[in-house]
Formats: sequence, structure tokens, C-alpha cells
Amino acid sequence: QLVESGGGLVQAGGSLRLSCAASGRTISTYGMGWFRQAPGKERDVVAADSWSDRSTYYADSVKGRFTISRDNAKNTVYLQMNLLKPEDTAVYYCAARYGSGMAIRQRSYDYWGQGTQVTVSS
Repeated sequence: QLVESGGGLVQAGGSLRLSCAASGRTISTYGMGWFRQAPGKERDVVAADSWSDRSTYYADSVKGRFTISRDNAKNTVYLQMNLLKPEDTAVYYCAARYGSGMAIRQRSYDYWGQGTQVTVSS
């Protein structure tokens, strides 16, 4: 089970840190990803990591502003979001996939959280 938290309302230029707590299994051998879905749009990858080679991936729209990290001891993955923009407004989802390597497609992920709303006001 994945449970996101940390969403909310923030002004443009502000920051939020999303957390995704996993239970029932350890994330140490799971690739983790953050996706988001804005109203009327498809769900897209925001950031992802690979536990096997410790690589990370970021969508072009968030590069330099968002950072994905994990704390395996706490079984939690984070998404630090800085310099937020109104276009970052969306429901953010955490996802996990068993296996090595990097994956940025939704279908590659096995488990999903329920989502947390992020709203950025202008």
C-alpha cells in the first residue's frame, strides 16, 4: 500500500514536499515514480528513480525544480517541489514497480497511491 501526503495549496514560487509511505513491502528493491494528472489531461510522469543504479529521471517541465529521493529505512519516497508554478496544479500519485532499471510509463508500475492534490495559485 502506498499513501501520499503533503499536498495542499501554495502560492506560485513556493515549495511543497510530498511524501509516499509504503507498507506491506520494502521499497528498497522497487523503482519509485511520481506522476501527476491535471483536470482534463492524461496522467504523466514527473520523476522516477531506479534503485539498482541510483539514477533519476525528471520530466522537462520540472527539471531543476523538483527532486525525487527516498529513505529506505523509513520505507518512504519524497518529491521536493520548489519554484512551483500554476501549471504544476494536479493530483500527484506515487507509484512503485518491482525490478531494476528505470521506467517512466504508467504501465510499468505495479502499485499506486490514492493521490494528493497540489494547487498552485498565481
